[in-house]
Amino acid sequence: MAKKIPIFPDQAPVPIGPYSPAVRFGNLLFLSGAIALDPKTGQLAQNNMEEEVTCVMRNIEAILRHAGLSWEHVLKTTIYLTHMQHFETVNRIYGSFFKDNYPARETVQVAALPRGARVEISVVAGFPE
Repeated sequence: MAKKIPIFPDQAPVPIGPYSPAVRFGNLLFLSGAIALDPKTGQLAQNNMEEEVTCVMRNIEAILRHAGLSWEHVLKTTIYLTHMQHFETVNRIYGSFFKDNYPARETVQVAALPRGARVEISVVAGFPE
């Protein structure tokens, strides 16, 4: 029987609440929503939308790498935006992290995100059998 294994990578930001950055259960890895927190300072990287999205993607990448996975193992993502006007920027930068074989995804607009972030992305990835 599979058991829940919390993942706490050194290269990703420390959680700002009572949650794990990721949890492995069987052959699946569930990543909590990532915002653009600088892993070294804990401060939000928010100079511009490009920087914010890139920081989010790098934080996700650090967790994937810690678990022995890469972007090619990502099965599904959910993108939360405070304004759909950022959709094209997010889409462009998000897409640059994948070679092809894109995961399933939805993008939704929300009223607000933690720490004043404008984008948050959560991920489900699968371990190869």
